[in-house]
Amino acid sequence: MKYSILILSLFFSSLSIGIGQEKWVFLDNGHVRLGVNMSAGACIGWLSHSKSSDNLLNSYDEGRYLQQSYYGDVDGSDWNGKPWRYNPVQGGSWKGEPAVVLEESSEKSKMHSRTRPRHWATGAEIPEVEMEQWINLEGGLVKLRFKTTYKGTKEHKPTHQEMPALFVQPAYDTLVICAADQPEWKDAPVIKRQPGFPNESVKVSEPWCAWVDKKDQGIGLFFPHTHEATAYRFRGGGHSDCSYIAPIQTFSLQPELVIEYTAVLALGTSTQIRAVFKKLAVNN
Repeated sequence: MKYSILILSLFFSSLSIGIGQEKWVFLDNGHVRLGVNMSAGACIGWLSHSKSSDNLLNSYDEGRYLQQSYYGDVDGSDWNGKPWRYNPVQGGSWKGEPAVVLEESSEKSKMHSRTRPRHWATGAEIPEVEMEQWINLEGGLVKLRFKTTYKGTKEHKPTHQEMPALFVQPAYDTLVICAADQPEWKDAPVIKRQPGFPNESVKVSEPWCAWVDKKDQGIGLFFPHTHEATAYRFRGGGHSDCSYIAPIQTFSLQPELVIEYTAVLALGTSTQIRAVFKKLAVNN
């Protein structure tokens, strides 16, 4: 995210667990296990198969969660020596200052939260922005709905917006897509590649992608609101290594703007992921 400007068995309900100084809420429906860090703006930071300890997501810092983040104009702020811009982030700031969770409710395999974000660079709370998310586990799918309301008075210039940012563990190093020049949902060949660093533009005919490992196992993201994304692989040789992708749309933050969109996560092989996303697309 920060290098672009631009889914316990069925009888368990949500489980709140303290991990160190953090508070996590876990949902597990017998198919998938999802964790939300209440100490980081109610951001999604865990996704695995049910009862598994193998988390596919990367939550190295407050910017690495599966979350909402938007960009405005250059505002004189500074991110660790880099000139930055207006940037409300659901998780919090780069210095680890968490965003404020205003509301949270969960039951069985569902959860809703409302968050006041922080400016990524300055750490200041951004009261004119409110972010909401709805999570629903349905079988092996994680269905997500995001909403952000901007009540600021400034109209920012249009820029690429991440919808949403997705970071996964570095073992999932191969990006799988159906390229933009292929027919949509006609079982056209897919492309498998390893993006470089920094960002590379990604254009698709089918609005999904998957990050997979050497056994073709991994995580898929369905994003019906766009056919464009930005991606990279960061390899620094440490815990900060990751794979990243964000579907993008270009628009400006302006007074009374309400942003709403949906996304779906799935686990499996790239073939399995594509098949379940095709079913979603064709049936909706």
